Amino acid sequence: MTDRIDEMIETAAAMVSSGRGVLAIDESTGTCQKRFDTIGVDCTEDNRRDYRHMLLSADGLGEYISGAILFDETIRQKAPDGTSLVKIMQDADIIPGIKVDKGAKDLAGFPGEKVTEGLDGLRERLHEYYDMGARFAKWRAVITISENNPSQTCIEANSHALARYAALCQEAGLVPIVEPEVLMDGSHDIATAYEVTELTLKSLFSQLYEHNVILEACILKSSMVVSGSDCPEQADAEEVAEATLSCFFNTVPAALAGIVFLSGGQSEIEATEHLNVMNQMGQLPWPLSFSYGRALQASALKVWGDNPKNNVKAAQAELLHRARMNSLATLGQYDEQAEQG
Repeated sequence: MTDRIDEMIETAAAMVSSGRGVLAIDESTGTCQKRFDTIGVDCTEDNRRDYRHMLLSADGLGEYISGAILFDETIRQKAPDGTSLVKIMQDADIIPGIKVDKGAKDLAGFPGEKVTEGLDGLRERLHEYYDMGARFAKWRAVITISENNPSQTCIEANSHALARYAALCQEAGLVPIVEPEVLMDGSHDIATAYEVTELTLKSLFSQLYEHNVILEACILKSSMVVSGSDCPEQADAEEVAEATLSCFFNTVPAALAGIVFLSGGQSEIEATEHLNVMNQMGQLPWPLSFSYGRALQASALKVWGDNPKNNVKAAQAELLHRARMNSLATLGQYDEQAEQG
């Protein structure tokens, strides 16, 4: 077990190594359908494979991307030439990861709230994924802000599930990414988002401690503390950075391997700008990086969708640009000149 612990600590450090972040391409088939509908491409298994192969085979991607979170279908797929997508990633120095939760379902007795399912049979699935080449996993919980929510029950139920998942991951030799996403949907202000995020993270790390999760081999995937999407007064980048870091200082142990952000509905530019400002605010106890889905893929998806057969290189160029911009943001070196260049 000691060798596995050392391997996980090494993997976690590599995932948040200087200038690199995690690409999230773990969309479910239903979510992928919605994305493909926007570009007029049929959501077939072959098209999903071709799209994700396009992303993962971008030349030089490993310079900016340390790992990629895959969907169950993707980790089993091969490129048209017969090479497994996992092998393509490994050859590019990109660590394969896997989404293992079964989605957020209605929390019985608490209207409007969700709890993530997928613990049944998880131990066996994690060992299978390790044998297939995965070295980290991800589990997402959803916390909704409204007039009456979230309840403490919802926060605690999701924190407990995240901790059980994380402990099972480490038993199997996989680094757990724990993702408690506080949704930005709603009219709440940034102060409310701060309060809910703080409550959620305190509950999460208490549960991780209770379940003997090794924090040096664990990654937090967090939402930023932002104003609700329908809030009349939107906090600027400086306010978002200050609120987010203040919340982390009050809740996240320094022993944690690192923090990666989800974009959570932010635009590509917003997600990069917010990350950059945080990394300009001085020395931090943990690396701050990114694990974006749409905020890395949106431009590449649009270009690829215009002509999936002929636009592969152009779409890869879009992905590489966004990956490089976010790489600069992890170093606090992003600016408008780099964006235009």
